[in-house]
Amino acid sequence: MRGRFLLTVFLSVALCFSVSAADNNEEAWDALRDGRAVLMLRHALAPGTGDPGNFDINDCSTQRNLNDTGREQARAWKPFLADHGITEARVFSSQWCRCMDTATGMDMGKVTEWPSLNSFFRNRGDGPAQTRQTIALVNELEDGAPVIMVSHQVNITGLTGIFPSSNEGAIIALPLSEDPTVLARVSPGR
Repeated sequence: MRGRFLLTVFLSVALCFSVSAADNNEEAWDALRDGRAVLMLRHALAPGTGDPGNFDINDCSTQRNLNDTGREQARAWKPFLADHGITEARVFSSQWCRCMDTATGMDMGKVTEWPSLNSFFRNRGDGPAQTRQTIALVNELEDGAPVIMVSHQVNITGLTGIFPSSNEGAIIALPLSEDPTVLARVSPGR
């Protein structure tokens, strides 16, 4: 009898936490749809770390690129976003091929390159200036469709302090600042 009571209490508490987490995410999705937040995500799966020594921003063959799983992950964003009421967006991307391929694979709208979203993995000293530039660019955007930015782990960590997995995004409250409010961490299939 006591075991059933404890199980009932445990399940009730777990359900409350689960509903609370879903409510928090719904508020984040509302903010993104309403233009009170942006989605910043790490590119889909591109195996490895960093880039080869012969890296050339204009030559994808010199970069880490999405594999088949990464391409599937990028395509998974479209139905995932549609499930949350977002069918088009203003999409901004790092110029790295793995980010551009993620952004175009999402098929959410025209993709605009933003150099401030480029990785500063090799040049960590560039991070603060790039982060400030990204903040300024976002805060200068006019009202319109939701904003999605595709970037790299170091850029997202530099802005938010979180360490995203490949293909994971953060919904971040506007206006952006150097100490932003992360409303939710999201990813298709989670």
